[in-house]
Amino acid sequence: MFRKYGFLGILLILLVEINFFYRYVDMGTLYFPLIWFGYIFLVDALVYKLSRNSLISNRPYQFLGLIILSALFWWTFELINFAARNWEYKSLGTIFPYGIAVIIKTLSFSTVLPAFFETVELIKSVHLFDNKKLKKKHNITKRFIHVMFGIGIISFILPVVYPNYFYPLIWSTFFFLLDPINYLHKQPSIIQHLKDRKLAIPFSLLLAGIILGFFWEFWNYWATTKWYYNIPFVGFFKIFEMPILGYLGYFPFSFELYAMYWFTRSLLLKKEKQLI
Repeated sequence: MFRKYGFLGILLILLVEINFFYRYVDMGTLYFPLIWFGYIFLVDALVYKLSRNSLISNRPYQFLGLIILSALFWWTFELINFAARNWEYKSLGTIFPYGIAVIIKTLSFSTVLPAFFETVELIKSVHLFDNKKLKKKHNITKRFIHVMFGIGIISFILPVVYPNYFYPLIWSTFFFLLDPINYLHKQPSIIQHLKDRKLAIPFSLLLAGIILGFFWEFWNYWATTKWYYNIPFVGFFKIFEMPILGYLGYFPFSFELYAMYWFTRSLLLKKEKQLI
């Protein structure tokens, strides 16, 4: 059964796409939450049709938690970007007062995590990587954990101090810092799969990351209010507004989102099990 909100998702996407082409109204930043909640509703309905189990239909508290955490996570990246200055938002004008614009911006940020996990669930529901495994089991040592922590700390400091040279590390920092913590506290983690050899989740995350990267850049390109990149040294050969090498950042970013989510979820569930 295809859920009714899936048709709402299709409608939202079509409305924004038609407006991109004909420019009936200036949506400002409002286009982003409209088209991305449309994407989320559509993909969730597809997941439910394939597996009879989806975030919106079966796990609404988790879905709500993803929305809240997504906004918090991306405001964190915005704070880091105050120093790195790797992207900026430009507009031909604004149709909203400042306060309303901030609310819409936060709503836009709230779609990142739900869209990511919905895409991961869609990939998992078609069993694309179910049989993919590492050939050899790898043990996780204390030294390995310490090295990851060290890389994470360095990756956090360098983009702030020397943004022109180390800006790509922004998209892996929290993975190196938080994935080992998740592993030590028996939460889902990427490095756990070095032991169990199962690659379905890592591969699904990587594929979801590049799929979303494409749509983020594609829909951003046609908008009147959008972001632009300032990427030193490799800002050539753009696909939409993103230089082609910049798309590589979506791979570590997918691991980073996964690590950030499970780390934060483990903290919140200790206090309130119904948050997510």
